[in-house]
Amino acid sequence: MSIHNNEMTTLSQVLERLRLRKQDNEFKMSEGGFCTGSNKCYSPEQLTIIKVYRFEGDSDPADSSVLYLMEANDGLVGYTIDAYGVYSNHEDDGYDDFLKKIQVAERDEQQIFAD
Repeated sequence: MSIHNNEMTTLSQVLERLRLRKQDNEFKMSEGGFCTGSNKCYSPEQLTIIKVYRFEGDSDPADSSVLYLMEANDGLVGYTIDAYGVYSNHEDDGYDDFLKKIQVAERDEQQIFAD
């Protein structure tokens, strides 16, 4: 990930920024779709991917991950994290197919994290 102004360069930086904004809702794959800790579940049509962060390990490609920042149709902002590329561990649970169905409307960090 490149470094620009205040652009976040590590997974922990992004997660901390989301926590401070109370947007650290993790979406997890379940039979009902992507669900949050409050057990509210969303279909792909109810979500929009607003930012994709890719992180690459300095010495080990297995350290690579991707964070998808999403906004639900009810305004809830959250994320899902996956290993990147061949290291993805969601082959059998429908995660990848579900993710492909979500609309993408990429925003820049200034829009997402405006204080």
